[in-house]
Amino acid sequence: MSGNRRPTIKTVAARAGVGRTTVSRVVNGSGLVSEDARARVLAAIKELNYVPNSVARGLVTNRTNAVALVIPESESKLGSEPFFAALIRGVSGALAETQTQLQLMLVRDQAERDHLTESVATRRVDGVLLVSVHAEDRLPGMLEEMGLPTVLAGRRDAGERLSYVNADNAGGAAAAVRHLLERGRTRIATITGPLDMDVGRSRLAGWRAAHEAAGVRADELLVEVGDFTEEGAGRAMRSLLERAPDLDAVFAASDLMAVGALAELRRRKRRTPRDVAVVGFEDSILARHTDPPLTTVRQPVEEIGRTMVRILTGITQQGAARQQVTLPAELVVRESS
Repeated sequence: MSGNRRPTIKTVAARAGVGRTTVSRVVNGSGLVSEDARARVLAAIKELNYVPNSVARGLVTNRTNAVALVIPESESKLGSEPFFAALIRGVSGALAETQTQLQLMLVRDQAERDHLTESVATRRVDGVLLVSVHAEDRLPGMLEEMGLPTVLAGRRDAGERLSYVNADNAGGAAAAVRHLLERGRTRIATITGPLDMDVGRSRLAGWRAAHEAAGVRADELLVEVGDFTEEGAGRAMRSLLERAPDLDAVFAASDLMAVGALAELRRRKRRTPRDVAVVGFEDSILARHTDPPLTTVRQPVEEIGRTMVRILTGITQQGAARQQVTLPAELVVRESS
């Protein structure tokens, strides 16, 4: 090493010829490393005189009093979706009571993923709150392998192993569709969330379940996959109207997508709710300012954030067991239905 620059996990990984995740596993005593790789990492650590930050600080508790809120999405999505703002409010409010520092980390590319890996490996944070979980995302598994306490907002699937806090997505969606059926709607379309996310699949399952419970056939022609954006919902609404011009209601899996659906219906001269009723999901601030005001399913987003912090604090400070919590969702009826 030249000068006084302290070696990093990246330096050790390069010297040992392994990835940063392998170095972090060796540092944290994980068994998921071959003996050859472990020997090379230990040799590189000795040669470079690498000392993980937590050891260098000499903290008896090995705690940093910091947690990371990790969101694997772009800044534009973070800024446009009210869900993220409400979740951050809940998380930061709960952490303020514990004198724990919050680090917000967007993970949009490999460089930022590497930065997260290094922060985890060197124990710069005591735990991670992970938001916007997709089925194929490697982050939850990576954090689990590294032994870092992690709580998810949502889950990857019904067999999730990690701690998570979820809204009753299927139940809330079923309540929305049941409401539309009770109002006499017979051709109820849905704009789903991404189907590589449990939240997207669960809200679609609720749409199907409400039809089945009412003895009404759920026409798959009325399903269009969305992406939780206003623009994507506009495209989805156009596709639905072209395929099924006789549809008389739409359940959008988020308020922001409901806004996109309303705008497209207005362009097509379809009146809401007279011609087409619209229901969203979240009960964000958007719902009270649409024209007409939006019927939606209220999910307690700030409470999700607070509950995530409570679970993570229990794990990091008291060694509590993992928890999986589902909070109730409630239909809020306004003028769009």
